[in-house]
Amino acid sequence: MEQVTAAGVYAPVVELVAAPFRATRIGRPVLGSSARGGAQQAAPPWQAVPVPKLRRITPDDHDDVLALNAANVVKLAPMDRDRLVALERIADRFDVIDVDGEFGGFVVTFAPGTSYDSENYRWFSERHRRFYYLDRIVLEPHHRRQGLATFVYDEIEHVARKYGRLALEVNLVPRNDASLAFHDRRGYAEVGRLGDASHLVSMREKQLS
Repeated sequence: MEQVTAAGVYAPVVELVAAPFRATRIGRPVLGSSARGGAQQAAPPWQAVPVPKLRRITPDDHDDVLALNAANVVKLAPMDRDRLVALERIADRFDVIDVDGEFGGFVVTFAPGTSYDSENYRWFSERHRRFYYLDRIVLEPHHRRQGLATFVYDEIEHVARKYGRLALEVNLVPRNDASLAFHDRRGYAEVGRLGDASHLVSMREKQLS
């Protein structure tokens, strides 16, 4: 699972296109004293903020993806270069989260009926003919708590809508409280558990229509 979720993301169904920066109003002007003491100046009311987008992984991204996966392997399945290439071939989406040209993370998803050998994916396959599976989403530490997870989930849920549900798992052992709370807020219900005392996950689904 991912750093934010449990696990993770193609040929995009909806291609996101964004300009490198978007001007966003950040509030009322703030008054402060000038260096000479007395005159008041208003802070600029507009500030450029980064705009993320999802794009298909390229070979140039492989090192970044492998390093980030390795840094979070306690919460994810291991992945070496051969495994990455194999997953890239069968994943519906294997996307980089691009933040103004900077690598911000990655996300991996699978449609039903693939040869993916994940035990968690097979668990859902045995129960549903139609589902969309979020394998992992991982964010670089300095890009967390900036709304990127919400941005990615909004897009992936849009893609998953034609399958009727988005399926994933969240770690219970080792416990990922931040991920559990995130998925609770987004309406992912537990439909089972898989694992043992050394590694246990909450199998979750969100109905989409």
